[in-house]
Amino acid sequence: MEDELTNKTLAGIPSLQIKAGPRDKNLWVQRLKEEYQALITYVKNNKESNNDWFRLESNKEGTRWFGKCWYMQNYLKYEFEVEFDIPVTYPSTAPEIALPELDGKTAKMYRGGKICLTDHFKPLWARNVPKFGIAHAMALGLGPWLAVEIPELIQKGIVVHKEKNEEKK
Repeated sequence: MEDELTNKTLAGIPSLQIKAGPRDKNLWVQRLKEEYQALITYVKNNKESNNDWFRLESNKEGTRWFGKCWYMQNYLKYEFEVEFDIPVTYPSTAPEIALPELDGKTAKMYRGGKICLTDHFKPLWARNVPKFGIAHAMALGLGPWLAVEIPELIQKGIVVHKEKNEEKK
């Protein structure tokens, strides 16, 4: 059962209608339009609530996504590269979001810097096919992961703010 915060987050992201993946040629183009509309709405809502925390773009086919995400702590911005591919079985299978520079720095991550979403997010995704899309993966997958993992990595000294790191050199 989803909690109140999850429901509030979901209310700000349009549900998607078209069940299509990269192999579905014409339907995939329509699905991509829905994906972009949902992402634009989500980012706009985040900016309006002073919660802007990522930028994404894709290749021409919409099968490879990349950009930056960031986490703010003590007025410092910790920025990370983010990337993922759309699985061929999408939207039945959620994308595996990766933060390559954090590879091997936390147990809640798989090889290649793919964040662990197995316990919490993937069952939620499975119950919401085809309504969930990339914006939902960012909001309910990567966002909560960053909120839990990054403060701990900062506290342990594993993640250091770039400016502080450069001062040491």
